[in-house]
Formats: sequence, C-alpha cells, structure tokens
Amino acid sequence: MCGIAGFFNPSADYTKEKNYRNHILEMMNQVQKHRGPDDEGTFLSPQCGLAHVRLNIIDLVTGHQPMRRVRGDHSCVIAYNGEIYNAPELKAELISEGEQFLTSGDTEVILAGFMRCGPSFIKKLNGIFAIALWDESCQTLHLFRDRLGVKPLFYTKKDETTIFSSEIKGLFAYPDIVPELDRNSLNEIFALGPAKTYGKGVFKNILEVLPGEHISISHTSFKRQFYWKLSSCLHTDSPSDTIEKTRWLLTDSIKKQMLSDVPICTFLSGGIDSSLVTAVCAGHLAKSGEKLNTFSFDFTENKTYFKSNTFQPSQDRPFAEQMAELYETNHHFLECSSQDQLDYLYKAVDARDLPCMADVESSMLYFCSLVKQFNSVVLTGECADEIFGGYPWFHKKSSFETNMFPWSPSMQPRQALLDDDFIHELNMEEYALNAYEQTIRETPVLPDDSPEEKRRREIAYLNIRWFMATLLDRMDRAGMYSGLEARVPFADYRIVEYVFNIPWDIKCPDGIVKGLLRHAGEGILPKEILWRRKSPYPKTYDPHYEALLADQLKEVLASPNAPIRTFLDKKKVLRFLDTPSDYGKPWYGQLMAGPQMLAYMLQVNYWMEKWKHPLPSGCS
Repeated sequence: MCGIAGFFNPSADYTKEKNYRNHILEMMNQVQKHRGPDDEGTFLSPQCGLAHVRLNIIDLVTGHQPMRRVRGDHSCVIAYNGEIYNAPELKAELISEGEQFLTSGDTEVILAGFMRCGPSFIKKLNGIFAIALWDESCQTLHLFRDRLGVKPLFYTKKDETTIFSSEIKGLFAYPDIVPELDRNSLNEIFALGPAKTYGKGVFKNILEVLPGEHISISHTSFKRQFYWKLSSCLHTDSPSDTIEKTRWLLTDSIKKQMLSDVPICTFLSGGIDSSLVTAVCAGHLAKSGEKLNTFSFDFTENKTYFKSNTFQPSQDRPFAEQMAELYETNHHFLECSSQDQLDYLYKAVDARDLPCMADVESSMLYFCSLVKQFNSVVLTGECADEIFGGYPWFHKKSSFETNMFPWSPSMQPRQALLDDDFIHELNMEEYALNAYEQTIRETPVLPDDSPEEKRRREIAYLNIRWFMATLLDRMDRAGMYSGLEARVPFADYRIVEYVFNIPWDIKCPDGIVKGLLRHAGEGILPKEILWRRKSPYPKTYDPHYEALLADQLKEVLASPNAPIRTFLDKKKVLRFLDTPSDYGKPWYGQLMAGPQMLAYMLQVNYWMEKWKHPLPSGCS
C-alpha cells in the first residue's frame, strides 16, 4: 500500500527546471510518507511528474515505483496505490499471451495489461487502487480509482496544470495550491459532516476522482468517464441458491484478500462481520500451521460506565474471547484511555485533512498505531452493514417516509451550538436536501420495482455512496497514518453488485437483520456469534472524557482568535455543556451523540487553525 502524487501540463517543459520540479515531487512525497515509509521514488518527463511512497506488502525486492515499462516503441510509467487481488490470474493470462515480467508484484501486471489492452484492462482488476499512469507514447495521463473508492485520489487544476495526490495534503505541497474555503465548504462541514459529497474535497477547487471513474488528460482534452457503475437487475436465484452464492463470494473475497508477502491480521470484535473474516483467515492459515493475530478494541473505563442502549446492546469482549479461543488466534485486547482519545482527536484531523468522526475516528487511529507494531496488513469487517442492511435505518418506518439522509435525519442537533445568523447565511437544510436528492436521482432502479422496493434501493444506494464511503475514508486514513494497510473483503464489488439486487425478503428473511449473511455464515461460525444482535464499534462512556472535551471547548471560546468562535453561539454552547449528554440519540450514524458534537467542534477549530483558512465573504 502506498501514496501517489504528481502533476501534468501539456504545454510545459519540466526538464528546463528539473531540480525545482523534482523538489516539488519530493515534497509531495514527504507529506504522505506515512502512507509508504519503506521506499520512495519520483519520475519526471517534459510534461509529467509522478511521485510514490511505498509500504512493502507484495514484491518486497523489485516493486519500486514509479515503474516504467517499454514494449517496442510504446512506453508507460505508473504510480499506483493499492492491491490487485486477482493479479496472479491476470499475470498468468498475460504470460499465455506472450508477455514477460521482470517483477513478482501486481504493479507490472497493471502496466503490461494496460499496454496490451488499453484502459479497458482496468475492468479486469479485482482490488483496491488509485492509479496514475503516464502513457509516454501518446502523451496522455490516466487516473483510475477502484469501483467503491476504497483508495483515495484527489486532484485540482491550476491553469493548464492538473495536480493529483492520494491525500489532500499532497496537493497543498504543490506551489500556489493553497487551502481555501467557500460557502459550500462550510456547508459540507456543518450540514453534511463528517460525510462529504462524493467528488468534492471540501476545500475550494479540490476535487476527488470518483469511485469507478477514469480520467484521461492529454494536449487536447480532459475526459471523465466511468468504467463501472452499480446497476439494477432482476434477481432470479432461489433463496437457497442465494445463500450459497453469498457464502462463496464472501469466502472467495476473504481468501483473495489474504494475498501478501508479509503476515496478515484481523480486527475481531466478536460481531458477525469481523468474526466471519477471522474464521476464514484463521482456518486458511491453520492449514499451513500458522496462527492468526487478532485485535479487539475497548475503552479503559467502559466496564464501569457502560450502559446498554438501543444502538449498543452488549459489550464485545466475551464474544471476542470465544472466537479467539475457538480459532486459536493470537488475540490482543487493546484499550484506549480518555486522554489518548483526546490527544488523537487532533491527529485524526491531520490524518484525514478534514474534521471527521470525532472520537470514533481518533480511537481507531490510536488502535491502528498499536496494531502496526505487530502487523502491516489487516482485514476488517467494514461495509457489511451498508451492503446487507445492518443499520436501524434500513428497517425503521421513519426512514421510508423522511426525505433526508437516514443517518442524519434532522438538522436541528447540528445547529444546536451554531450562531443563528450563521445558520441563516448557510441555508444548511437546502444544501443537504440538494445533496440527498441528487443521489436519489442517480439510484439505479428497475421499472417493475414496487414503491417499497424502490425506496429500499434508494436507502441501500445512499448508504453505499455516502455512509460507506465515510467509513472507508476513515479506515484508509486511520490505518495508513501509521503505515497499516486495511483491507475490506465485504467491499468486493462482486458482493456489492450481487447483494444490491437481492429482494428484501431474501436479504432480511422474517425481518431478521442481516439474515442472509447469517444464513451464509452457517457452518462457519458458532450460533451464539452468528445470531448475536448487532453491536457497533465501541465508544467511551466515561464521563471524564466528556469533561475533558467541555474544558477544551471552554478554552476555545475564551480565545479571541479561535476560528470556531465565528460560527458558535456562546450562550448555546454553555447551556449545552450544563445539560447531561444524551448518549442514545446520535446526530450522525449510531455513535455520534452529545460528546461527539463537542469533539467535532474542537476538530473544526483545529482544522481551521491548522490550514489558516480565510473565511468566505458573508461568514465573518
């Protein structure tokens, strides 16, 4: 896993300022070095520069990038971030067609396939990737992103130059690309955050290569097209065949994603998703006498303060212990203190370049830093809920009747601390509604879908495009900040395509949440794990943590130079701090309630201070 960056200008001649341009590439590498601490490289031609930092996972010796390949009078150079899980099969196919290889990794497979088949070869890839490929022969830069956007890729344009990077901070390492905000930026933060509109980078003029998108840039054109989009089709498999195919797809995806030249590990909460991934991995490794490292997370005082609620009915530890014993894993229980959680609240902004999921993200960042001490590759259970209908909003009547994002149905909690004039200036409701309606219009449906089935497709599509994308961003930045590669077997595009089109009565038979997945897991997991009621990622219930947040926010309000003061109503904030927090009614997702609102505002303030954002006109 790696980080990529670069620039392209069809009218330039970078060789005339070679040292300067190489220095820019090195600076773009430096700010993303956490993504690839093991190696780095640059490439410079008259019109294009590529930069790459590398985390050694596959082909530890010969996988240096940027990588150049020559075939007759055709030459291409690639900088690539990701893993191609079907690379061995693709390589064998290319060898049978006459290709020869000098390396053992997947990078050269992409290059060879592209040079033989053109951009259509990308459709054959099963993996997670962000690719910058410079076709020297026709002077064209190609940017590709994987189908579900597991790997990030941002870009911006300045005059004739296109600049791109795995992370937003890489763009700001390029001369004269500076962080700016406009009204849309603030709406992204306050009306939609910690989610963001797909294709946007929140900062003014910062864009994102969309999942499944191919951008090609040449002397004469800037073309955007999709090599993949989720589509609707009639599901014809019987319930029993559906269960069997789902089981096969899942186990095949997990085994494919175990591909690595270094040892892998898994996150293991004791829930069905991580337990399925762990069971398959542990069983596969046991055949060669290997043991799997597994990790579960909690907070130091949760044994004392935890209270069961609608969203978190039980603690995970007993179930994680059962799984670790059953599959004989090397299990590690990791805990995060309130102070660690607070310290990492700001590091999470550094990792994401944006305000994010508050302490949910800061704790994940902290845990990933600990896991990295043992392993460099982890498989997770992320995305199962979005794909198989695990969240409450898939099942609640209100989600079918409310025209708004189901994980954030009301703007009122978001406005609880904001200044009334600022709220009026932004028009947050309209901005969020427009974003929601745009996605609804894009939802692939069938002409014969009933109104109820059509709405279920809309909710599923909203989750894939928005909520899942937010969690994938969280997982990528939290892991890669410490050089830990996270893989998500549930986000295999084959699983997404198949399950999206399964009727609800098969996906959730008899109203059983994730019933299809549970039936598919029969024979893999013990019943008490398989049929356990869903419990999401843990969060702290320690009142000391909330007190720490309150004290920090009071300090911010007392500082005349704090950027967040422009947007907050001091009286509202102090009244909020004097009111006991409601842990049971989140304002975003299942986990972000009262304390997370305080944490999010602290992140926004830190973010604006860090990048020294000038305020847009009308918001000062």
